[in-house]
Amino acid sequence: MPAAVLGVRIVAAVLGGFGFAWTVWHGVDDPGTALAFGVLIALGELVRGAPDGREAAPLAAAGALAYALLGEIAGRPAVHGVPQVVAVVGAAALAGSAPHVGIGRAPVFDHLARRVLTAAFAATCFQPLYGHGALEQWRGHGPYYSVLLLLLLVLTCLCDAVLGAALAKARTGWPFGPLLRDELRGLLGIGSAICATGVVIALAVAVAGLWALPVFCVPLLLTQFSFRRYAAVRATYRQTIASLARATEIAGYTPVGHARRVAGLSRAVGRELGLSEPDLTVLEYAALMHDIGQLSLLDPVPSGATEPLPPEDQRRIALLGGEVVRQTGVPDEVAVVVERQADPYREQPLTARIVRTVNAYEDLAGGGGRLGGPLSALERLRLGTARDYEPRVVEALARVLGSAGGASL
Repeated sequence: MPAAVLGVRIVAAVLGGFGFAWTVWHGVDDPGTALAFGVLIALGELVRGAPDGREAAPLAAAGALAYALLGEIAGRPAVHGVPQVVAVVGAAALAGSAPHVGIGRAPVFDHLARRVLTAAFAATCFQPLYGHGALEQWRGHGPYYSVLLLLLLVLTCLCDAVLGAALAKARTGWPFGPLLRDELRGLLGIGSAICATGVVIALAVAVAGLWALPVFCVPLLLTQFSFRRYAAVRATYRQTIASLARATEIAGYTPVGHARRVAGLSRAVGRELGLSEPDLTVLEYAALMHDIGQLSLLDPVPSGATEPLPPEDQRRIALLGGEVVRQTGVPDEVAVVVERQADPYREQPLTARIVRTVNAYEDLAGGGGRLGGPLSALERLRLGTARDYEPRVVEALARVLGSAGGASL
């Protein structure tokens, strides 16, 4: 386990343990409110979806942030402090995750650590200021107070995005910038709903009391179910593309697993080069379908390897593949990558350069290779950087292959 990941988990565990011990020693302030928010957070964790790079439990996130930013309850001051926020959020998140572990799903420790640390950050920014009257001047100016809550919540989400990107970098070694960009892009989708719901819950409970919790959580819960259905549609869409890509294998035009290996390695190289998540998706789809043009050939290419073919034949297969891809309803960006993979690399988009380089490596080192294995294939690619392959992509491929993750692709 990377040291940074272990460190984050230890910090979250220490904060959670301290908050729990503090709360037990001093007693629970306003137990009814703590129980209500704890049930909400646990329910959100219970109905969470599978982590896919975005917030998997938005209801729990909104509840935790609302509790951290709660200043009043039905007109009376809220008296819970930062340690109790950490204790309630941590205990509820663990309780909501327990059923997932019980049915065989691995516990998502990084997810729980981020939940505790995010709630602790928000509570630390808000509770001491509010509890000591530093925000009293905002009390008579409702709109300004709401803006303050929004700013604190946005700052908390930004910190959570930095934490998520740092954890992903520690685990994968991918560039931090693109990972942070993907996390921030997620804030524009489900993240905005979480921010808005968290603020609304805090303000509504301040006026109407705990009865506001179910009223204002239903919209986010419906949004979560819609998001999960959308994720399921995307997963089905990817499976359809993967099935189409296997058509060349079933027909005997390409070796078994060739498209899958090219797609996995292309995505890793794209990560190494700093591509964003949408670009990586286009790259993966194009890599899966890069050989589909061979279905238009009367005679299969020997071993399915297109790299040894003359440039004219490579371009013809690529153009045929682009036409086939367009007929399947796949986005045009994917078809463009497929049909331009055989162009001179200086005229290609970066995604097409990656597909071309990785496909050539697979042809040379895999089923169609006759050059003695991976090292010889990389040497052949480096010799071709003057004309056929971009040096930056070739070196990124070499780094991926040399890493522990690349060795398994």
